[in-house]
Amino acid sequence: MTTPIEADNLIPVKANPIQAETLRRVAEVFDTQVPFHNLIGMDIKHYDLDGVEVVVTMKPELIGNIHQQILHGGVTATVLDVVGGLTAFSGLVASRNDWSVSELEKRLQTLGTIDLRIDYLRPGRGEIFTGTGTVIRAGNRVSVCRMELHNEQGDHIAFGTGTYMVG
Repeated sequence: MTTPIEADNLIPVKANPIQAETLRRVAEVFDTQVPFHNLIGMDIKHYDLDGVEVVVTMKPELIGNIHQQILHGGVTATVLDVVGGLTAFSGLVASRNDWSVSELEKRLQTLGTIDLRIDYLRPGRGEIFTGTGTVIRAGNRVSVCRMELHNEQGDHIAFGTGTYMVG
Protein backbone atom coordinates (compact mmCIF):
# COMPACT_ATOMS: atom_id res chain seq x y z
CA MET A 1 0.00 0.00 0.00
CA THR A 2 1.37 3.35 -0.96
CA THR A 3 0.21 6.87 -0.44
CA PRO A 4 -0.05 9.39 -3.24
CA ILE A 5 3.30 10.77 -4.36
CA GLU A 6 4.78 13.29 -1.95
CA ALA A 7 5.06 16.67 -3.67
CA ASP A 8 8.40 17.52 -2.05
CA ASN A 9 10.44 14.61 -3.32
CA LEU A 10 8.13 12.66 -5.68
CA ILE A 11 8.83 9.41 -3.82
CA PRO A 12 5.92 7.11 -2.94
CA VAL A 13 5.71 6.31 0.77
CA LYS A 14 4.19 3.19 2.30
CA ALA A 15 1.34 3.26 4.76
CA ASN A 16 2.55 3.00 8.32
CA PRO A 17 0.93 0.47 10.68
CA ILE A 18 -1.40 3.06 12.27
CA GLN A 19 -2.67 4.18 8.85
CA ALA A 20 -3.19 0.63 7.63
CA GLU A 21 -4.92 -0.53 10.82
CA THR A 22 -7.15 2.56 10.92
CA LEU A 23 -8.38 1.98 7.38
CA ARG A 24 -8.93 -1.72 8.10
CA ARG A 25 -11.08 -0.83 11.11
CA VAL A 26 -13.03 1.83 9.20
CA ALA A 27 -13.76 -0.66 6.41
CA GLU A 28 -14.95 -3.21 8.96
CA VAL A 29 -17.31 -0.69 10.58
CA PHE A 30 -18.73 0.53 7.25
CA ASP A 31 -18.96 -3.05 5.97
CA THR A 32 -20.57 -4.78 8.95
CA GLN A 33 -21.96 -2.32 11.48
CA VAL A 34 -23.94 0.27 9.52
CA PRO A 35 -27.52 -1.10 9.29
CA PHE A 36 -28.40 0.66 6.02
CA HIS A 37 -25.26 -0.64 4.33
CA ASN A 38 -26.24 -4.15 5.42
CA LEU A 39 -29.81 -3.65 4.17
CA ILE A 40 -28.68 -2.91 0.62
CA GLY A 41 -25.90 -5.51 0.76
CA MET A 42 -22.95 -3.15 0.45
CA ASP A 43 -19.59 -4.95 0.52
CA ILE A 44 -16.21 -3.21 0.78
CA LYS A 45 -13.89 -5.32 -1.38
CA HIS A 46 -10.83 -3.08 -1.13
CA TYR A 47 -9.83 -0.14 1.05
CA ASP A 48 -6.38 1.30 1.59
CA LEU A 49 -4.41 4.45 0.81
CA ASP A 50 -4.55 3.57 -2.87
CA GLY A 51 -8.32 3.54 -3.07
CA VAL A 52 -11.64 1.96 -2.29
CA GLU A 53 -13.88 -0.51 -4.07
CA VAL A 54 -17.46 -0.98 -2.85
CA VAL A 55 -19.73 -3.59 -4.42
CA VAL A 56 -23.50 -4.06 -4.39
CA THR A 57 -25.11 -7.13 -5.92
CA MET A 58 -28.51 -6.60 -7.53
CA LYS A 59 -31.48 -8.09 -5.71
CA PRO A 60 -35.23 -7.51 -6.10
CA GLU A 61 -35.34 -5.10 -3.15
CA LEU A 62 -32.97 -2.71 -4.97
CA ILE A 63 -35.09 -2.28 -8.10
CA GLY A 64 -36.20 1.27 -8.68
CA ASN A 65 -38.11 0.83 -11.94
CA ILE A 66 -40.19 -2.36 -12.01
CA HIS A 67 -40.78 -2.12 -15.76
CA GLN A 68 -37.12 -1.88 -16.67
CA GLN A 69 -35.78 -3.85 -13.66
CA ILE A 70 -33.03 -1.31 -12.99
CA LEU A 71 -31.16 -0.26 -9.87
CA HIS A 72 -32.89 2.41 -7.78
CA GLY A 73 -31.24 5.83 -8.13
CA GLY A 74 -31.12 6.14 -4.35
CA VAL A 75 -28.98 3.01 -4.13
CA THR A 76 -26.67 4.49 -6.75
CA ALA A 77 -26.42 7.73 -4.77
CA THR A 78 -25.84 5.84 -1.52
CA VAL A 79 -23.00 3.76 -2.95
CA LEU A 80 -21.35 6.83 -4.43
CA ASP A 81 -21.73 8.77 -1.18
CA VAL A 82 -20.18 5.95 0.87
CA VAL A 83 -17.33 5.64 -1.65
CA GLY A 84 -16.79 9.40 -1.44
CA GLY A 85 -16.70 9.42 2.35
CA LEU A 86 -14.26 6.51 2.46
CA THR A 87 -12.11 8.11 -0.23
CA ALA A 88 -12.06 11.45 1.60
CA PHE A 89 -11.05 9.74 4.84
CA SER A 90 -8.24 7.77 3.19
CA GLY A 91 -6.99 11.04 1.68
CA LEU A 92 -6.90 12.53 5.16
CA VAL A 93 -5.08 9.50 6.56
CA ALA A 94 -2.55 9.67 3.71
CA SER A 95 -1.93 13.39 4.27
CA ARG A 96 0.37 12.79 7.25
CA ASN A 97 2.51 9.92 8.50
CA ASP A 98 2.32 10.96 12.15
CA TRP A 99 -1.40 10.57 12.93
CA SER A 100 -2.21 9.05 16.29
CA VAL A 101 -5.03 6.54 16.60
CA SER A 102 -6.99 8.93 18.81
CA GLU A 103 -6.64 11.80 16.30
CA LEU A 104 -7.93 9.62 13.48
CA GLU A 105 -10.81 8.25 15.58
CA LYS A 106 -11.86 11.81 16.42
CA ARG A 107 -11.69 12.80 12.72
CA LEU A 108 -13.74 9.76 11.74
CA GLN A 109 -16.50 10.78 14.14
CA THR A 110 -16.87 14.09 12.30
CA LEU A 111 -16.80 12.57 8.80
CA GLY A 112 -19.87 13.75 6.93
CA THR A 113 -21.22 14.77 3.57
CA ILE A 114 -21.39 18.51 2.91
CA ASP A 115 -22.48 18.34 -0.72
CA LEU A 116 -23.15 15.55 -3.18
CA ARG A 117 -23.86 15.72 -6.89
CA ILE A 118 -24.81 12.61 -8.84
CA ASP A 119 -24.86 12.41 -12.64
CA TYR A 120 -26.83 9.38 -13.84
CA LEU A 121 -25.31 8.39 -17.16
CA ARG A 122 -27.38 5.32 -18.06
CA PRO A 123 -29.96 3.03 -16.46
CA GLY A 124 -28.62 0.81 -13.70
CA ARG A 125 -28.76 -2.50 -15.54
CA GLY A 126 -26.59 -5.30 -14.31
CA GLU A 127 -25.99 -7.81 -11.56
CA ILE A 128 -22.93 -6.38 -9.81
CA PHE A 129 -22.28 -2.68 -9.30
CA THR A 130 -18.86 -1.41 -8.23
CA GLY A 131 -18.12 2.03 -6.84
CA THR A 132 -14.64 3.56 -6.84
CA GLY A 133 -13.32 6.99 -5.93
CA THR A 134 -10.43 9.39 -6.20
CA VAL A 135 -9.49 12.43 -4.16
CA ILE A 136 -9.68 15.72 -6.02
CA ARG A 137 -8.59 17.79 -3.01
CA ALA A 138 -7.58 16.50 0.40
CA GLY A 139 -7.81 19.28 2.94
CA ASN A 140 -7.36 19.37 6.69
CA ARG A 141 -11.09 20.05 7.27
CA VAL A 142 -12.80 19.57 3.91
CA SER A 143 -12.07 17.18 1.04
CA VAL A 144 -13.53 16.84 -2.43
CA CYS A 145 -13.79 13.50 -4.23
CA ARG A 146 -14.98 12.06 -7.52
CA MET A 147 -16.77 8.74 -7.48
CA GLU A 148 -17.84 6.32 -10.24
CA LEU A 149 -20.26 3.42 -10.43
CA HIS A 150 -19.87 0.68 -13.05
CA ASN A 151 -21.69 -2.59 -13.67
CA GLU A 152 -19.98 -5.94 -14.21
CA GLN A 153 -19.82 -5.22 -17.96
CA GLY A 154 -17.78 -2.08 -17.30
CA ASP A 155 -20.65 0.23 -18.26
CA HIS A 156 -20.35 3.59 -16.52
CA ILE A 157 -23.71 3.91 -14.74
CA ALA A 158 -23.14 7.13 -12.79
CA PHE A 159 -20.52 9.42 -11.36
CA GLY A 160 -20.59 11.80 -8.48
CA THR A 161 -18.70 14.64 -6.95
CA GLY A 162 -18.81 14.99 -3.21
CA THR A 163 -17.55 17.43 -0.62
CA TYR A 164 -16.86 15.90 2.80
CA MET A 165 -16.11 17.20 6.28
CA VAL A 166 -13.00 15.36 7.48
CA GLY A 167 -12.16 17.27 10.65
